[in-house]
Amino acid sequence: MLEQIIAIVREAGEILLSARDIWSQTHEKTSAADLVTEYDLAVERFLKEKLPPLVPGSVFFGEEEKENANPGRGWAFIVDPIDGTTNFVRGMKQSAVSVALACGGAVEYGVVYDPFKDELFSARRGGGAFLNGSPVQVSRRPLSEGIFGMGTAIYCREYLEPTMRLTEALFRRSCDFRRLGAASLDLCAVACGRTDLFFEYSLCPWDHAAGGLILTEAGGFVSTLEGKPLSLTERCSVWASNQVNREILRELEV
Repeated sequence: MLEQIIAIVREAGEILLSARDIWSQTHEKTSAADLVTEYDLAVERFLKEKLPPLVPGSVFFGEEEKENANPGRGWAFIVDPIDGTTNFVRGMKQSAVSVALACGGAVEYGVVYDPFKDELFSARRGGGAFLNGSPVQVSRRPLSEGIFGMGTAIYCREYLEPTMRLTEALFRRSCDFRRLGAASLDLCAVACGRTDLFFEYSLCPWDHAAGGLILTEAGGFVSTLEGKPLSLTERCSVWASNQVNREILRELEV
């Protein structure tokens, strides 16, 4: 199953690489910060055609076409056709195709592919995490020697102040931080030890489903900021780290 999903996701990545004149094929959804391109739609249509036949009776829960699917029941593909659309539109080459396959509300398979770097992260529950077929593990660095990633919850501006407070508190205890603009890649960065922690106050299931499994299979920890399991049916916060830093949030006064 994992190899079949990987092959489909790699093919979807070719659609991103073929993109030309992206600005002219971009539209606002709710604001200038919330964009969709014709390539998002094309990738999602492709994945919707190819993925569900792998698991007869499964539902498809995509960012652009949700169709009232409930990914908390039965088998469900949870898909972000282009995570990091703003990066994609602006030619920053920091975007990914993210696909998770969940069963009964638990993610069983996860694939995140950055076609611009040709980096494909994958995991099967209980089977470890991989980057282009080679095993990956989270770092063992404490935050005092490491860097963290963060997201700004751009669709939920009410989280601006707590986001900045937590960023400052973590920055004071770390070497530096990064804002990649694609949560799936942020989670994979922690999974392979490039960064040591990541947080964001509000993400959708398609943002974190695949990356969350990859991170945990790489030996990391992921929960909401309140310490609860991530939701596959609604927005939630995300706190992701290696094992050394998983409790650091409790030590901060934010």
